[in-house]
Amino acid sequence: MTAPHQTPHRVMQPTPSYSPPAEPWHRRLSWPLVVGLATFALSRPLLSITGLAEEWGKPATPLVATAVITLVWMVAAARFARQAPVLTLVATGLTYAGLAIVLSAVLSPVLDGQASPIVTNPFAVVGVLSTNAVWGLVAGGLAALLARAR
Repeated sequence: MTAPHQTPHRVMQPTPSYSPPAEPWHRRLSWPLVVGLATFALSRPLLSITGLAEEWGKPATPLVATAVITLVWMVAAARFARQAPVLTLVATGLTYAGLAIVLSAVLSPVLDGQASPIVTNPFAVVGVLSTNAVWGLVAGGLAALLARAR
């Protein structure tokens, strides 16, 4: 029994540590990096548009261009997007897909005299977006491994 002037002994409970709310995904990205890398990737379709891919040899030229673009994406994400390389390169792939669709929509009528099949077929748009998101996901995973190794 405790005396009237004493308070019962309390066990101190640890207070949960405060952690600020997670930053929204779009704020964890360096948008200039995303747009710059996506714009760099436009070199691949431009090789076809200008005829250089034919001149330099297909299918090697598009494959080499894709490999070089992927390597540049990986190194840039590992170096400049260490906190979120996968998210950065998925966003890059999606941004590139959007830019490529717009480029195709603008240039196809001028160069071919007809609308691009990508623009007229919604399934093609989904295919382009998903393919490039997966490209970014794979490159981002490799960039994360590269960043971890550094």
